[in-house]
Amino acid sequence: MTIEEIDRLIADSMFVNIGFIDSTGNPSIRRAFCTWHKGIGKHLISTNTSSMHVQALLLNSDACLYFENSKAFEGICLQGKAIVHFEKEFKEMCWKDGDEQYYPKGVEDEDYCIIEFTAENGRYYRYDGIGNITKQEIGLFDHSKEYVDNYDRLMERGE
Repeated sequence: MTIEEIDRLIADSMFVNIGFIDSTGNPSIRRAFCTWHKGIGKHLISTNTSSMHVQALLLNSDACLYFENSKAFEGICLQGKAIVHFEKEFKEMCWKDGDEQYYPKGVEDEDYCIIEFTAENGRYYRYDGIGNITKQEIGLFDHSKEYVDNYDRLMERGE
């Protein structure tokens, strides 16, 4: 896969699997809504503060994200660090109409937070090969990128 194909795979994903170490020291995975991306290396995930993965990430920021296209049998696993944000600027940026059904108090809801994941490296797989992507390659590709929300585009496609 080229770095551009990896970028497209990520941009075309509505959800991501987030891996983390739980409070008992065991690996765990959760599926999360993730449409905000800054190239390949940075991703924003809106989620519940009370969720197990947020509580675990507050104790241990090591995490991984797995984006996939199961129809094409391709995916990328990014390894890195996660920061949990409670700041209003992150919450407002990621807020969607309809989120009040999950967070009745709006962006001020104490059970609403944003995970910011920063990739340190990755490994991709597709029918035609397997490969690694380094922190340097991610940094070069993402150099001038800004956060982009792909939600509306994905919804128009019927994702």
